[in-house]
This record gives sequence, structure tokens and C-alpha cells, in this order.
Amino acid sequence: MADSLAAGPADGTAERPITVVIADDQRMVRRGFRVILEAEPDITVVAEAGDGREAVDLVRRNSPAVALLDIRMPTMDGLEAARHVMKISPGTRVLILTTFDADEYVYEALRAGASGFLLKDAPAEQLVTAVRCLAAGDALIDPVITRRLISRFALAARGPAGLPDELRQLTARELDVLRLLARGLSNIEIARELVVEENTVKTHVSRILMKLNLRDRVQAVVLAYESGFIMPDARG
Repeated sequence: MADSLAAGPADGTAERPITVVIADDQRMVRRGFRVILEAEPDITVVAEAGDGREAVDLVRRNSPAVALLDIRMPTMDGLEAARHVMKISPGTRVLILTTFDADEYVYEALRAGASGFLLKDAPAEQLVTAVRCLAAGDALIDPVITRRLISRFALAARGPAGLPDELRQLTARELDVLRLLARGLSNIEIARELVVEENTVKTHVSRILMKLNLRDRVQAVVLAYESGFIMPDARG
């Protein structure tokens, strides 16, 4: 799903590592995530937390690029922790780790501004990709989670016939791109659907976010459903 990162500096200088805080109430799970991430030369885990309150404190102290937050934790859950993280460290991107039975929390985290969502049993390479994707300023939702959110929580009633007012400033092609974004497609996949270059899709996505005053594609997906532009089970 995620788009590849841009190439490194032309002068050959080393880039700063992507710093990560991991929060999960299970020590073995945290250790597993640390091992996966620190096997990558460009990622450094700077701290681990066993609950949401500790995670918020560690983010405040370390200002990591990415905070991995389990949705269900004692003292303060991942949703509340995400809200605090985004207030105290706007530069930190939140990656929510969830399970099939926590969809309602994921939707609330989407609305709160979290930038990524993965199932906790996702393959290791997906976790690494998600961290890099968020650190690069993009967003990522596991396709499985996207489909479940669409079917269970994207229930906003369609307004009057026609295009929602919020989206009238978008061009026809930008609306096409938004429809495909709402299905959880990556830039590469959208390019294939529309038979255009990937860079063209990136330009359209950037313009959509700018026109709608949105931070990332996750917020664009939420707006697409809540405005009634896309309805549950719609396929564009």
C-alpha cells in the first residue's frame, strides 16, 4: 500500500535514523517490534512504554518521528494517548496497532488524526514499510482495516443529490483520485487504475489535501465517507 520513499541526499551524506517509541502492555510484543525495527539500518527505537500514559511521557521527552501505539493499554488507552501525542508533539506521526475486534477505536483514532493503522499480526515487512511511510510524511491504512471500516462505520447519510459542498472545489480527476484513495489504494495502484504516471497521482493527492486543508490521505478517506461522497460498499 505504501509508496516508496524518495532517494537519499545527492551528496551521499547519511540521513538521520527514523526514531520510534513503542507502546504495548505486553513486554514480549514490544520486544518483537523492537527486534523487527532495529534490524533496519535507518530505524532506531528510542524507548518502550507499557501503557498509554508512559507513552505520552516518552514522546514528550524524545519527540520521535513515529509512535507505535497499541489500541488497548492500561492506565490510558492508545486512542487517548494518540490525542495527547498529537498535541504535545505535532511532528510525531501516530501508527495505531489493532486487532479485528477493535474497529470502533480505529475509526475514532482516524477522526483524531492518527496517520497509520496496522493489524498486530501483520507481516514484519509491513510494519517496517508503515514506519518509513509515516516518517516520510505519508499515511497508511491496512487494506483489511479499510474494508472493515467502510462496512461498519462509514455510515454517514448522503446529503442532497449531487456533490457534497466540501468537495466542489475539486476537479473531476481529483474526485476520481479521491474515490480510489477511499478504497485504500496506494499511489502506484491509483496510477494503474487511471493509466497515468505515479508522479501525476502524487500531484493530484497533494492538491486534494491542500484544497481541503487536510494533513494526509487518512483524513481524506474520512472526509470522503463522512461527507457522503463515498458510501459503504461503494466501489467508486
